[in-house]
Amino acid sequence: MPDQPPEKRRVATSSVSAQTKGSYAELHCRTNFSFLEGASHPDELVNRAAELGLAALAITDRNSVAGVVRAHVAAKEAGLKLLIGAEMTPLDAPPVILLATDRQAYGRLSTLIAHGRRNALKGDCRLNFDDVSRHAAGLLACVPLAECLAKDRQNSLNRYRECFGDRCYGLAELHRGPNDGLLLNRMSRLAQESGVPLIAANDVHYHVSARQPLQDVLTAIRHGCTVAELGSRRFSNAERHLKSAIAIQQLFRHEPEAVARTLEVADRCTFSFDELRYEYPEELCPAGLEPFTYLQQLTWEGARDRYPAGIPRHVGNLLNHELQLIHELRYEAYFLTVWDLVKFARSRGILCQGRGSAANSAVCFCLGVTAVDPDRFETLFERFISRERDEPPDIDVDFEHERREEVIQYVYNKYGRDRVGMTASLITYRTKSAVRDVGKALGFSIDRVNRLSGLHDRTAPQDSTHWLIEAGLDPASRKAKQFLHLVESIRHFPRHLSQHVGGLVFTRGRLSELVPIENASMPDRTVLQWDKNDLDALGILKVDCLALGMLTAIRKCLDLIRQHESRDLSLATIPAEDRGVYRMIQQADTIGVFQIESRAQMSMLPRLKPKCFYDLVIEVAIVRPGPIQGDMVHPYLRRRCGDEPVTYPDDRIKAVLQRTLGVPIFQEQAMQLAVVA
Repeated sequence: MPDQPPEKRRVATSSVSAQTKGSYAELHCRTNFSFLEGASHPDELVNRAAELGLAALAITDRNSVAGVVRAHVAAKEAGLKLLIGAEMTPLDAPPVILLATDRQAYGRLSTLIAHGRRNALKGDCRLNFDDVSRHAAGLLACVPLAECLAKDRQNSLNRYRECFGDRCYGLAELHRGPNDGLLLNRMSRLAQESGVPLIAANDVHYHVSARQPLQDVLTAIRHGCTVAELGSRRFSNAERHLKSAIAIQQLFRHEPEAVARTLEVADRCTFSFDELRYEYPEELCPAGLEPFTYLQQLTWEGARDRYPAGIPRHVGNLLNHELQLIHELRYEAYFLTVWDLVKFARSRGILCQGRGSAANSAVCFCLGVTAVDPDRFETLFERFISRERDEPPDIDVDFEHERREEVIQYVYNKYGRDRVGMTASLITYRTKSAVRDVGKALGFSIDRVNRLSGLHDRTAPQDSTHWLIEAGLDPASRKAKQFLHLVESIRHFPRHLSQHVGGLVFTRGRLSELVPIENASMPDRTVLQWDKNDLDALGILKVDCLALGMLTAIRKCLDLIRQHESRDLSLATIPAEDRGVYRMIQQADTIGVFQIESRAQMSMLPRLKPKCFYDLVIEVAIVRPGPIQGDMVHPYLRRRCGDEPVTYPDDRIKAVLQRTLGVPIFQEQAMQLAVVA
């Protein structure tokens, strides 16, 4: 069972009666982003709802909207109306499903979740009824009536009705139990007494009933026990799956209005994530200056500083081209944001350096973000920003690892904690963790769990017979087959949200009106509920403030040179092409040298024998999966050593590949070849 990313999940389409299609909307549904509760991915639920012909689907994870972005992407593709909501759990009132009717209502829902999360330890949420009441405007409230009955909280329903008025509904949910008729009668009577309309729902936890065993395992993991020990904490049957309109109408045949009324609720919810607009902070430029004007000013001032003898024509042309594209795509504030961070770091003597595709930017060089001189190296800005790809830029800036926190706290202090958050990193089940948690939930002994986990090889073939036998399990037994099925099912399920290594998002207004934020495990840190992929899907830009130990070492070296030799050097002014350095590199004497200290790099250095910095660029690039799998390494080495002639199909391709002896090595070259073609 090798670890592989989940493929795009699709469900087979089935015929839906024209009479029932669009006659029911599911208003209460958890995804697996209700961690260790929901047993289906958001896209699985969306695709299944579309297959069943539902009019709409509400994603209502517990105290969270973490899974909604993925549902939104899937719903757009499936043509399904998606309702944005969450199930909130006040400490002094029954749970309530809140649905956003418009953009303002969503902002209040997001702020409410953030308020509860910020009041609790990481991963928890602490709210009371008054918190819900303060954020109620524009939200629809669906109160599960069974909760009011079970906990003798009839008065709580009245409180919700008084707070939400005609936006309050009583949610009736049936799961083919022995007393459905009596339960529905009691819920209907409670709704009438409280003056709230009755609506039908199903408290969905998975898209198909076959996921019920996995939901049992998730529940056992959440409670720290085995499935056999769950008792009443386990659902009595597998009915909490998405149902068709016909199935729901049969369940609620004595209250047909409760089913029809779900369409009324869906019609009242017009909000879509397509309405979200990301805005940069206004503090980035002086009063009276537009962001692009200020970026132009800083760029040309930086260019004159970089080239005191005059800006080369080639660089000037690059700057004009890049600035025009930045302005056209409206990314000027993003560049100003990164420039501001670098300026702060330099003012504190913190060594920093932009890297990755950002190095392919003359603007970044002139702003001081990178030290890669476009006059010395051929850069392709379109690898970084492209009109055709329509992807947001992504600048990684490395800071000294001992002082990176100063930069992060500068951002929090400048913009305020209600406008800044760290990008989330979604922690998912991999095979090792799946084996351990599923094994414990099924009641395997600790010794057997350890043996299964220890014996498992991530590169093992799909046939796990030998692995199971080694751990003392009969591969043909029901228990072994169940174990394998559950391990495979839970792999890639979300486990919890952690914080990204350095991704920061900051906004003009309150960040919590865009996405809920919560406390991180680290002091003085807050984390968004969305990870990098979610942010990209919505076009929300982040800046990566990363920590690099080598920069700390370099800064200390520069301090020693300044102290003992009275020479004030920076990354940009370190003397280039020192022959003694290259003699050491050619002998693979590079332990502790960033980028060329791995065994693979050290084995290549004596063969390639770098003589200049560009040789090192090729050295780092060529020891990568792409060039290796594309069979580019040996042809390049043969041509470099003179064992093979350097040839080009024609002069246009020669202009692209001349610096790498006719062998395409860099991503930029592939893009340039496509342009030439």
